[in-house]
Amino acid sequence: MDAPPATSARLCVYCGSNVGSSPVYVEAARQLGAALARRGIALVYGGGHVGLMGAVADAALEAGGEVIGIITEHLVAAEIAHLGLTSLEVVPDMHARKARFEALADGFVALPGGFGTLEELVEMLTWNQLGIVRKPVVLLDVERYWSALFEWMDASVEAGFVRSSHRMLAQRARTVDEAIALAMAPVPEMPNKWLDRDTGPVPVITS
Repeated sequence: MDAPPATSARLCVYCGSNVGSSPVYVEAARQLGAALARRGIALVYGGGHVGLMGAVADAALEAGGEVIGIITEHLVAAEIAHLGLTSLEVVPDMHARKARFEALADGFVALPGGFGTLEELVEMLTWNQLGIVRKPVVLLDVERYWSALFEWMDASVEAGFVRSSHRMLAQRARTVDEAIALAMAPVPEMPNKWLDRDTGPVPVITS
């Protein structure tokens, strides 16, 4: 097998620690992991060997890709850590875990998942909205899994709680190739969060 092209790009994948009720979810995870490896894009993810997490990591590794896992001490103790990764970082808590995701990744793709997946992707959307980061967030809408969430986002715009431009921070992809392309593209400049304060674009916060 030819070696993947060398790049410095990294994408973080949020996804379920369960496999879900349809084999299509596992297949999408495996396709995404393999596609990242073929493009020489490193996978950053939650460090587990279970569920869709394990599927995306194993597929990337099998295709010769770099896989960086970030996992908490609690989850290591629960014996779900993937011990065959390129690297595995153990952090004290979920806050530190999400901070490392952001620090390492150039963009974010959400596969189907549960509460944890939703919480992670919504936090990254919020960080973009507030100007803390400017990194793309893409939901891979496998068999319309995320459709109800997109409907709620549209309703939040209609109800006056979210700018339409901020709604577009949550990008929808229907194929793996589309998800990767969107997650590697620049995020456009955003206005400030507050609908009653049209004072120009929100600045990106730098340390």
